[in-house]
Amino acid sequence: MSQYSIAQAKDQLTQIIRAAEVGDSVEITRRGEPVAVILSIAEYQKLQPPRPNFGEAVKEFREYTAAERIEIDPDEIFGDIRDRSPGREIDLS
Repeated sequence: MSQYSIAQAKDQLTQIIRAAEVGDSVEITRRGEPVAVILSIAEYQKLQPPRPNFGEAVKEFREYTAAERIEIDPDEIFGDIRDRSPGREIDLS
């Protein structure tokens, strides 16, 4: 892994990016201490956890927020929101 100070990285950013694109990770230091790493997008994506597709995300959300696990009574909260009466009579003649 190549190593550059922040000042060096400012001057040589293009070369550092090119090195990262071909798979060489580059360490950035401040006063000799490592503070950051520049790596290719492919290497970065390998480090990320897999993202669920939309269907999996919805299923996971529903399991996480299952109404049975929530200690509320939906009828108590939402019971008076909708008028359940049959409505008015309509003359179809």
